Amino acid sequence: MTQSKEATAPNLRFATGQVVITTNAAGRLSPAEINQGFARHISGDWGNVCSDDAQANVDALEHGDRLLSAYGEGDHRFWIITESDRSVTTILLPEDY
Repeated sequence: MTQSKEATAPNLRFATGQVVITTNAAGRLSPAEINQGFARHISGDWGNVCSDDAQANVDALEHGDRLLSAYGEGDHRFWIITESDRSVTTILLPEDY
């Protein structure tokens, strides 16, 4: 996995902790896809998740549970997961899970 610092942004809705990306995702996704997805995730735009997962994320903001977003399509579909303790946010492809 590739590692980076904790994110800071004016529209940050929650702590991200350390931000990491799997090697597979880093090799397949463009920096623009990653940056756009990450910006959406930290602002509370959960992307292409079902309504139950979107509601779970809303509840997680209040109760401190895990956050899951999904972006892209086909070979470029990826997830961003922020752990419940907000220590780590991981950018990964579904097959990396």
